[in-house]
Amino acid sequence: MRQPLISPNQQIKQLFFPEVGFSSITTQGSGGKVEIGMVGREGLVGAIPLLLGSDRTPHDHFVQSPGEMLAISAQALCGAVDESASLHKLLLRFTQVQYLQTGQTAFVNARYQIEVRLARWLLMCHDRLDGDELRLTHEFLATMLGTQRTSATLAVQALEGHRFIKAQRGRITILNRKALEDLADDGYGLPEAEYARLIEGA
Repeated sequence: MRQPLISPNQQIKQLFFPEVGFSSITTQGSGGKVEIGMVGREGLVGAIPLLLGSDRTPHDHFVQSPGEMLAISAQALCGAVDESASLHKLLLRFTQVQYLQTGQTAFVNARYQIEVRLARWLLMCHDRLDGDELRLTHEFLATMLGTQRTSATLAVQALEGHRFIKAQRGRITILNRKALEDLADDGYGLPEAEYARLIEGA
């Protein structure tokens, strides 16, 4: 957990295919970090800058949920993309999904209250987990949601009060996914539907 994968503004030398667990993509400002995306077994960590002709990114990529990942050198991936039009097309489709995920995060953060933002974030994590339990602290959760720790704690308590989740020290367990989906409303589902259309349906 929190192992760095790709550091901001440094040359990308390796990319990662998560098999278990997932990574977080954050941006840093004067007010601290905020999450702008996540990548699990559905994608490739670090692909977008290389596909778009750059060798680095200002964003931080690190392990959010521990597990196992396969690594490939940037040089090897670029060589494979140059040789395979179908691979290039597939990774560009993933880039489209990731772009939509980032845009949806901005939309949700601007429009919805913290409980809805938390519900969406938990659903996105749940999509990338094999079980229902997520290990994290309220401090870490606040960073991911771009809010104060007290606000994150109150949001967790609200969802727990409705029995959508169970919160214990250092972990949250999803109890009622359907209820979380109803709460998240149109804040959740657009990038997921695009992934199903572009990649799962390919």
